[in-house]
Amino acid sequence: MSEEGKTEKSQRFLPPIEFSTIVLPLYIQASIKLGLIEDPQTGKTEEDLDFAKRLIDVLDLLNDRTKGNLEKDEEVLLGSCLQQLKMNYLKKSKIIST
Repeated sequence: MSEEGKTEKSQRFLPPIEFSTIVLPLYIQASIKLGLIEDPQTGKTEEDLDFAKRLIDVLDLLNDRTKGNLEKDEEVLLGSCLQQLKMNYLKKSKIIST
């Protein structure tokens, strides 16, 4: 590797690995699949409720498996994400009315 490549690599910022590193990408993907935000790859807003539900289920599983092992702020983050996603899923599926 050239000296320039090494310098470029050492200057790259990598954020610390935290619990939010796991939760937020799943939350964002679920929000995209619920049609709440644009898909950054296509620039379009589309719904895929089956895939959104799968992502919500993964976050629910994470919530169940980490119960009692999270810091308070991690627990709040995961709970808030789940609550928002579930409410929007129910609205989009027309299970509840707005």
